[in-house]
Amino acid sequence: MASATASRGARGALGTVVFYVFLVVFVLVSLFPLIWVFKMSIITKSELFASPPTILPQDPTASSYATIFGDADFRKALVNSTIISGVTTVVCLFFGAIAAYAIARLRFHFKSLIMTLILAISFFPAVAIIAPLFVQFSQLGLIDTYWAAIIADTVFALPLTVWILVAFFKELPRDLEEAAKVDGATTLQAFRMVIVPLAAPGVFTAAILTFIFAWNEFLFANTFLFTPNTQPVTVVIPNFATVYTTDYGAQAAAAVVVTIPLVILVLIFQRRIVSGLTAGAVKG
Repeated sequence: MASATASRGARGALGTVVFYVFLVVFVLVSLFPLIWVFKMSIITKSELFASPPTILPQDPTASSYATIFGDADFRKALVNSTIISGVTTVVCLFFGAIAAYAIARLRFHFKSLIMTLILAISFFPAVAIIAPLFVQFSQLGLIDTYWAAIIADTVFALPLTVWILVAFFKELPRDLEEAAKVDGATTLQAFRMVIVPLAAPGVFTAAILTFIFAWNEFLFANTFLFTPNTQPVTVVIPNFATVYTTDYGAQAAAAVVVTIPLVILVLIFQRRIVSGLTAGAVKG
């Protein structure tokens, strides 16, 4: 009996060790590209092309960061990305919350089919609609404006917003709305003052995921935006490469700078993101 217990304990300890070894390897493999890009951004050009490559920076320098922040187009691109991502997030939350509330609360036929069609939009290949969108945006005079990227990003980000919020709204008891209406609130007031605050984890999750999607988007921005006045950072970063040379250090520094806002967002709201995703998965 004692030997069997010891054997089970040994297997449990071995399983724990294997789990943590796997976890450490997974984290290192995930972080290594980011660490390597950061290392590229703080080394000299001669060290950048050294063979074999150095593991640790031999002579750290901030010249690559000085290069990108000295570039007026890059500074403007950061502002453009913030505007496009911010507006896209607000638009998706506004229309997504209303649509999700209607789907979660109203009773109508083919609700599952509608949800499937909404989700299917996000899987539709964006490259297949680039040409038709370009023609339509040209006719409407939207080419090389923020709205061209915002509208295209919203089309593909809105389905995810709806799906996340529907899962939360379904789990909120109807008694809350009825109680608010008894106190004199309209349906819209009950939705805005009762339902949305209670679904805060889902709202935060949808907002952050939408912002990240719009911040990282390249295809629509590269197709519809032509000048530095409207181009986001994802389009401007390749400009550090010319026909004859490529400033890999500047590109790496730009990649680090572009990643920092997303990392900060995730670190600040990580608990809300996790609770939002897990609650939606379990309850939906």
